[in-house]
Amino acid sequence: MIQEIAQKAKAASIKMASLSTDIKNQALNNIGQALKANASAIIEANEKDLAQAEKDNLNQALLKRLKFGQAKLDDVVDGIDQLVKLNDPVGQTLSCTELDNNLELYKVTCPIGVLGIIFESRPDALVQISTLGLKSSNAVLLKGGSEAANTNRILTDIINEASVKSGIPENWINLLETREDVKDMLSLDEYIDLIIPRGSNEFVKYIMDNTRVAVLGHADGICHVYIDNEANMDKALRIAHDSKCQYAAVCNAMETLLVNSDIAADFLPKIKEQYDKSNVELRGDQQTQKIIDVAATTDQDWKTEYNDLILSIKIVNNIEEAIEHINTFGSHHTDAIVTENKDKAKQFIGLIDSGDVFWNASTRFSDGFRYGLGAEVGISTNKIHARGPVGLEGLIIYKWLLLGEGQTVSDFSGNNGKKLQSNMLDKKCPI
Repeated sequence: MIQEIAQKAKAASIKMASLSTDIKNQALNNIGQALKANASAIIEANEKDLAQAEKDNLNQALLKRLKFGQAKLDDVVDGIDQLVKLNDPVGQTLSCTELDNNLELYKVTCPIGVLGIIFESRPDALVQISTLGLKSSNAVLLKGGSEAANTNRILTDIINEASVKSGIPENWINLLETREDVKDMLSLDEYIDLIIPRGSNEFVKYIMDNTRVAVLGHADGICHVYIDNEANMDKALRIAHDSKCQYAAVCNAMETLLVNSDIAADFLPKIKEQYDKSNVELRGDQQTQKIIDVAATTDQDWKTEYNDLILSIKIVNNIEEAIEHINTFGSHHTDAIVTENKDKAKQFIGLIDSGDVFWNASTRFSDGFRYGLGAEVGISTNKIHARGPVGLEGLIIYKWLLLGEGQTVSDFSGNNGKKLQSNMLDKKCPI
């Protein structure tokens, strides 16, 4: 069953590679309109999922992710509108080299093919992922959380109907629903070109260990904010609060707050007052406990993505200790420093081994939509072709195109005695 679905998706992906920008943008516009027109039915389906999830005692963090009301619907439609305005990532000339007279080598972007994406209970992720796939001319196999089954089905049906009517090939979008489907997907390297799992480190590692398909891993979001002794107090308080409290149930929310010992006695009581108002459960190391009333941390806290209003606090003596802690316990997702010292910011940015590193800004900015990428399929902590929020650019690859007039290698002696002309970026590939 899954093999047949993947085969059809592969066939669709080949046709999608040659779709015009106009057809794709019209399909995206029609999808946005269809989602708005079916808002009541979508919300009703989501309410069924929420009711069942509450019966199943789903934790509060996942319940927040699962909820897909009018505000979430408006957000994803806004994301689609932004996506339409972005340049088509397919068919872009990255470089051009003239190897010889009338022998030109082009490096041109193209879609990856078929994307297998496994994501958590967020139905909005389904819309973001599928529309990014469409704009980048990729077919998608989507496996959402079972707790969002009703919402995922209606969203997939709406997106599929609106896109196919707009000229997108049938079978480009496919919804998988069982754990067995995921297991079967891992063996289909003949048809699936990239798997993007969104989940825990253990889950991502399981996927990597059990497939020959390339994997773009989005694992834990153990994010940090370091408050330096040269930080502006007002900036530090606002960033520390926003990074944790603006929306705690997401991967770019701060999980560990690091505070320089020189300013801890002044800063910690002030930030605790703000956290108390936001009902944040605080845990701290021994030095923190001497300054404010918090529960004790364990070694496991430094390795935990809470996805909830829980925060661990550690006092460090200097920026070097902060950097060492982040690189030891972080997940290479998003980490920030608050300081007025430019040299320290440069040191932090240079030495933190994460996909997103910020200076005087909340970790919550680590998001494809806020980056202007047209939302994201996930955040990559890998060191491959895509890192950080993976938007359109992360869903394309490239091919080499050589355009000649009958030249053969037998007649070709390097550059034929002529200087190569490289990086002719103003010259677009003519085909």
